[in-house]
Amino acid sequence: MTAKTIVVGNFKGGVGKTKVSVMTSWEYANVHKKKVLLVDMDPQGNASTLIARSAGIEEINKTIFDGFKEGNLQDVVVKVTEHLDLIPAAVSFKNFSKFLYQTFQNDLEQITLLKTLLEPLKANYDYIFIDVPPTISDYSDNAMMASDYVLIILQAQELSLEGAETYVSYLQFMADEYEADIQVLGVLPVLLRAGGRVDQSTVERATELFGEDNVFKNVIKHLERLKAWDMTGIKNEDHHDRKAHQTFLDVVDEIEEKLARFEEESVHV
Repeated sequence: MTAKTIVVGNFKGGVGKTKVSVMTSWEYANVHKKKVLLVDMDPQGNASTLIARSAGIEEINKTIFDGFKEGNLQDVVVKVTEHLDLIPAAVSFKNFSKFLYQTFQNDLEQITLLKTLLEPLKANYDYIFIDVPPTISDYSDNAMMASDYVLIILQAQELSLEGAETYVSYLQFMADEYEADIQVLGVLPVLLRAGGRVDQSTVERATELFGEDNVFKNVIKHLERLKAWDMTGIKNEDHHDRKAHQTFLDVVDEIEEKLARFEEESVHV
């Protein structure tokens, strides 16, 4: 077992990256019974907060920044459920760049630290999902270098589309400059309003820009229940909860189809 590692990204904030990172990890682990590790690479720690609230975890003693400083991420892994683990983040992680520059002289060593420290953990998981801030930064550089695939989140608005374009351009820069070996898994639309004219127009433009095969057929519609889960944690108690879960289960199924296609293509190369 060697984990497929997927970073969830866009260089525009507030587009739903963290929610997608958490929910795809949750469904893979708790419904599909896959071994999943969610890595929180955002000093705001929103993914860690939502996961901890959902699992009733009241105290987190060590975070990803502790793991980086100790050169060992295994000791900071938090068991969430039988199949889901978390490497949490906290606000102290804002000093990550300073730590990298003080510890490593070589820029390649700086941007491959996450890749190096995740390598020993990969045999324990089927999937690793990485949540990152929406910035060109040491966080996103490390996540890109550590990942096999990127799932680009596209909120149905112009700035999000531009953020997705920039993300793809930056991926190419990382491939050219540092030989990053990462594929675009696809572009996942997150709608502001189901049936909204602007939303539909943005998805159509994304399809023209990235190609029909690269834009997910399943979309994340605006669901009030997802907002409620921020306060209550992830629930599965009524039909509203189940509808929200099904949305992400459909996305997980499409991720599986796309991964299978990539693997089949790689066999024939």
